[in-house]
Amino acid sequence: MPRRPRTLTDAPVRLVKVREVTVPLPHPLRSDALDNRERVLEAARTLFATEGLNVPMREIARHAGVGPATLYRRFPTKRTLVVEAYAEEVRACHAIVEEGLADPDPWSGFCRVIEKTCELHIDSLGFTEAFMAAYPDAMDFAADRGRMLGAVAELARRAQRAGDLRPDFVPDDLVMVLMAHRGIHATSAATRRATSRRFAALVIQSFQTSPTRAPLPPAARQAPPPHG
Repeated sequence: MPRRPRTLTDAPVRLVKVREVTVPLPHPLRSDALDNRERVLEAARTLFATEGLNVPMREIARHAGVGPATLYRRFPTKRTLVVEAYAEEVRACHAIVEEGLADPDPWSGFCRVIEKTCELHIDSLGFTEAFMAAYPDAMDFAADRGRMLGAVAELARRAQRAGDLRPDFVPDDLVMVLMAHRGIHATSAATRRATSRRFAALVIQSFQTSPTRAPLPPAARQAPPPHG
């Protein structure tokens, strides 16, 4: 019986499901201190997403509307700030792979990992940098990345034994996918996400033993139309 073509209709990644505070606070913070902390984290995520991890700490403080002293009191190093800013995304990465491993159809689970990982990374240049260890002084994701790639390797072996995943796939291919995916740039979030979905579909077809050639998601315009 022919395999049903893969579609990109799975539910989107919901980071709210994995939200929690990862670094215990030494004592309860006043409401204004908590508010400052959240503003700093939100500013950091915003600037990391658009400018990468090299954005200066003073710029993050300015964007958050707090003084540098307030920022450094809560986050004494860039590493500390990046750890807190991306704790949710790290847990989401693990949840995505665990969901893929739990799928009784290993090919379906493998495809879900590709789709949802791209979806998670598309709105955050900074997270991709940190996860790929392109900014090791800020945060070392080596252990998390190693666990994730180990789980992907197990899922890939299952899909290969089922005959759906090409036999020459190796987990480092997923790293290559994320590096290429990081190059997606667009003027709007909607265009970035549409391009990411199409990219994921192309990647999945390239990994399949016998590509189904299912219709790709619609292409998004990458540049404004020429004048005249």
